[in-house]
Amino acid sequence: METISILGSGWLGLPLAHYFIEKGHAVKASTTSKNRIPNLESIGADPFTIDIDSLTSNIKPFLQADILIVNIPSKNVDGFRRLVNEIEASKIEKVLFVSSTSVYQNVQKTVTESDTGLYSSSPLLEVEKLFTDWASGRTTILRFGGLIGYGRHPGRFFKPGRIVPNPDTPVNLIHRDDCVEIIGRIVEQQVWGELFNACTDTHPTKREFYTRARESLGMAPPEFGETAPGMGKLVSNEKLKRMLNYQFKHQDLMTIEFDWASGID
Repeated sequence: METISILGSGWLGLPLAHYFIEKGHAVKASTTSKNRIPNLESIGADPFTIDIDSLTSNIKPFLQADILIVNIPSKNVDGFRRLVNEIEASKIEKVLFVSSTSVYQNVQKTVTESDTGLYSSSPLLEVEKLFTDWASGRTTILRFGGLIGYGRHPGRFFKPGRIVPNPDTPVNLIHRDDCVEIIGRIVEQQVWGELFNACTDTHPTKREFYTRARESLGMAPPEFGETAPGMGKLVSNEKLKRMLNYQFKHQDLMTIEFDWASGID
């Protein structure tokens, strides 16, 4: 089995590390906090303390792996540039970079991976390019929609008094269970050199979805603003489903059964 290094072992990275360990892979997992090291050790991962903003010599043993999964929220382009330089000098063969569908402009259109003319000014695009320039045929970019599940309770996304903008536009979200499974499929099926959007099959409006989420907590619906003309992208997941032969675990956002009282499902 391959050795997999996971840069970032928080809300998504920790269960992802556990997933690959259960599959028989050796896993190295990084954190920026030494307090999280016992959590990594408890699941059998080899822990490292790594900060993209100030890389140190411990990045070299961390990169002694076959596959690197980059899963951190940083948009520090210079930090990622230094990381790619380290990757070039390492034994890493393949990289999966977790990005975001926020790289697309918020236009009233169904967007696919080929819609490069609809890109926003997100620094994530520059970071994506750093990895694809390193080795386009060995790098897969995975753009997730908004992340929900396991403590990320959509009913708590908007605090009291905050107005929800563009309430009649579709939401593009994905449950953590699907995030983990999709990354697993990419690695297991050796699908490299690709770009994927990843969000659920259904796209209710913000008004529909967040009203249900708040009501399920016994709370009043949030306050909604106006919908600006021409807003409301809908992110297509068709390429991912076709190439990975993937069926989402949580297909319909309106029927996901959270533990609404605690926010943990």
